[in-house]
Amino acid sequence: MSHKHLSSAETVKLFQQYVVPNYGRYPVSLVRGEGAYVWDTEGNRYLDLFCGWGCNLLGHCPPEVVEAVREQLGLLIHVPNTWHTELQGLWAKALSERSFGGQAFFCNSGAEANEAAIKLARLHGAPRRRYKIVTFEGGFHGRTLATTTATAQPKYHEDLGPLMAGFAYAPFGDLDAATRLIDDETAALMIEPIQGEGGIRLPPEGFLAALRELADRHELLLIFDEVQTGCGRTGDWFAYQRFDVVPDVMTLSKALCGGLVGGAMLTSAETAKSLRPGMHACTFGGNPIAARASLAFIEAVERDNLLENARRLGEVFRSRFEQLRGECDLVRDVRVRGAMVGLELSIEGAETVRSCLERKLLVNCTQRTVIRLLPPINLSEEQAHEGCDIIAEVLKTQADNSAGGEG
Repeated sequence: MSHKHLSSAETVKLFQQYVVPNYGRYPVSLVRGEGAYVWDTEGNRYLDLFCGWGCNLLGHCPPEVVEAVREQLGLLIHVPNTWHTELQGLWAKALSERSFGGQAFFCNSGAEANEAAIKLARLHGAPRRRYKIVTFEGGFHGRTLATTTATAQPKYHEDLGPLMAGFAYAPFGDLDAATRLIDDETAALMIEPIQGEGGIRLPPEGFLAALRELADRHELLLIFDEVQTGCGRTGDWFAYQRFDVVPDVMTLSKALCGGLVGGAMLTSAETAKSLRPGMHACTFGGNPIAARASLAFIEAVERDNLLENARRLGEVFRSRFEQLRGECDLVRDVRVRGAMVGLELSIEGAETVRSCLERKLLVNCTQRTVIRLLPPINLSEEQAHEGCDIIAEVLKTQADNSAGGEG
């Protein structure tokens, strides 16, 4: 049955009346997506280099995931986790074999995965009365009260106090500061191996390895939040593999299910024993739809050699933006790891995002001055260059306008 879409203006009005206004939204109503492109209700096509906030790692509506989910919808949609399902077991096996050989707890989001990791750390440390967790400034771990507290950015804490006890914050990359925060009540260190919302910030050379040694010396759990970096985003299945530092706990979401809702926490079989029955649960976690979608996603990534393509795309973006930095004074720094790209500007980036939108390109700005790209890893080099051309045009125009204004 065909459906006549509301105009973008009509949809905006609908939201103003019925939807809680907790998001800043652009006045565009998207109705269809395919690969790296989306279309609005007026028929305009946009190149999307921030696909689904990083969730759509194979682009919009990847055929393999769509077909797998369609078939699964006719077989089994949801059952309680008091029963076994083959798909959840196969999903856990697939993640274990591609990571450090652990066991999986399934949930629905990155915040939920990090909540599970926080609970696990406290339960694991309970026999020695350990409950504190050291996290790092600029990190982002979620929007629940516990994960908001774990997020060492004051702007997310405003008006939410009192925050949850037990978190201490060290500057990202500062090993001495992290060491000073450890005491007899510390249970874990928790960090994004590459900060995403923090501005695509890579750790200093050797920092993650030093944290591993620190955790081992003090018998702490080392938790890697790979909600944004995981599942192939950086050109490896998981970012820790490129750094050659294995965590005790890893959290995943965003790209995990090829654009559908899903999250997971992975940990060793020995550590997993601390999350004993009755201490944590998730009603929809590991449901057959999410499991089937993720298995189809994993199969597509490996069949089409997309980890290598992510690394190749990273070199394209690095080359283009380093060239742009030499041509445009607005570009201060370029940070790239696979299909995870940060372009730090000397000006606030909101206007850059709006100007790209006018040119039918979707990008993001984080930390006020960092243009963040999280493109699909099956993006073509031609599409990557198309996006770089638009960003270069926008920034050079802004630079010219700024120079003209100064004159």
